[in-house]
Amino acid sequence: MDTNQPKPASAPLTDAVIAALARLMDDSQSPTGSRQPSHSEIEAQFRRADLIQADPSQAGRPIGKAKRIRGVLHWAIENDIERGERLVYLLVALVRGVGGFREGSSNFAGTDAIQDLREAFASEGFNLAESGELLPTVLDTLTGHELTGALKAYVRRARRGVLDAALVTGTGKDLVEAVAAHVLVQRFGNYSETAHFPTLLGQAFVAAELCAVRKSSPTPQEQMDLALYELACAVNRLRNREGTGHGRPFVSTVTQAQARTAVQSMGLVAARLLDALG
Repeated sequence: MDTNQPKPASAPLTDAVIAALARLMDDSQSPTGSRQPSHSEIEAQFRRADLIQADPSQAGRPIGKAKRIRGVLHWAIENDIERGERLVYLLVALVRGVGGFREGSSNFAGTDAIQDLREAFASEGFNLAESGELLPTVLDTLTGHELTGALKAYVRRARRGVLDAALVTGTGKDLVEAVAAHVLVQRFGNYSETAHFPTLLGQAFVAAELCAVRKSSPTPQEQMDLALYELACAVNRLRNREGTGHGRPFVSTVTQAQARTAVQSMGLVAARLLDALG
């Protein structure tokens, strides 16, 4: 698979998102007992995300919308998170399209259910607007502890191998580069925007009291940190500098499996820096 092809729109898939999204679409929460989206409309999204095989209703017994959604998304979170994230995005868009986020609509999902979903997405670095539009948090608008929390959300997604976590929204940087810059700002108040990646990352490692240089008699901890530094530099060399921000985080010769490993590696390095930052 070509990792340089534009990715379909997606949204975070976590246990909290599954629970909140199922509640959002649960007919039992409606005073009338039924509202759009219908079963057939939901099933169409399962098919669009290529997850119809995980639909528990395929067994032939009638079940509620919430149970169908939980069944498909729980399967996806264990077996195919990319398709699952695609489905999350499609389901939110479907609810928005039938007026589920508009108070006064016969299909309004309810204030509490919407707030639960908003909070589940917020913890993963996404904003759910009142209109139902779902967008990644623009990190250039954040500083300090808020930025630390948002970066940790990207780290969690990267460690699950989600490819778009490699590119950090609004910064023009990849995940490790954004974290390195944040560490330096937190420690010293600024960083060099012209520094090459290995220099920037080395400065961040030193600021976080981690090892980024070879020593004659390193401790096991220093060896580990140096290996993480060198791993991040290797992953950075895979970056496609011409196509970032459009679903193309790596050069065209990188396979899907290599890209996923690279993103997971980025999550590991970024997590080490943020943990050391405290």
